[in-house]
Amino acid sequence: MKVNLSVVIITFNEELNIGRCLDSVAEIADEIVVVDSFSTDRTKEICLERGVKFVERIFDGYVTQKNFANSQSSFPHILSLDADEELTDELRQEIKVLKQNWNKDGYYLPRLTNYCGTWVQHGGWYPDKKLRLYDRRLGKWEGLLLHEEFKTTNPKSVGVLQSNLLHYSYHSIKQHLDQVNFFTEIALEEMKRRNKTTSVLTLLVKPPFKFLKMYFLQLGFLDGFAGFCISVISSYAVFVKYAKLYLYNKTRA
Repeated sequence: MKVNLSVVIITFNEELNIGRCLDSVAEIADEIVVVDSFSTDRTKEICLERGVKFVERIFDGYVTQKNFANSQSSFPHILSLDADEELTDELRQEIKVLKQNWNKDGYYLPRLTNYCGTWVQHGGWYPDKKLRLYDRRLGKWEGLLLHEEFKTTNPKSVGVLQSNLLHYSYHSIKQHLDQVNFFTEIALEEMKRRNKTTSVLTLLVKPPFKFLKMYFLQLGFLDGFAGFCISVISSYAVFVKYAKLYLYNKTRA
């Protein structure tokens, strides 16, 4: 089945990334929709320069924002991207062909992440398959506050593309550490909603296990210094998440 494709992106202060993302989809998009959370940088200006459909909406969570963004598209077949992502030439050509013969409810894309200038291929970061091509009528974004994912009504009718989606994650260790604090706050809210508890034993065991798993079992050491940093900071993030939960529960006791 031949389809028209809407590219849908949510943004907030993405002036460093959004131009690259938009340029990478210009060839294959029949429409580009950007839903922005009232950016204070040049995000809006960059988007309007490229003629996208630009909608502003207060951010109230990734799931609701992405489902709203889907509802703004003119076409049901969607490529959902983050502003810090970019299509490779190979993926662009693969999607061009797919548009002429779309025969699944959705398609996973393998995602290759750049960390502080290094392409990371181990430590559980690759292939980071994401369901980003889909028919919005056949599923929706689900999750609580974090780890949102698009789920189709028929998971068996999902294909996998071969070419990489590029993800420019962190430009510096400071940025990574800032995100740890941001995401662990969101994770804490999720755990509070689920009435989760934790213990000192968890704080002692889970962080080092996370490091050992990523750095050794998942071969993160093959990515050199980047792999080491990712493993250490990921372990630290586990500690921070459960430490925040431990203190929250302790104050309520």
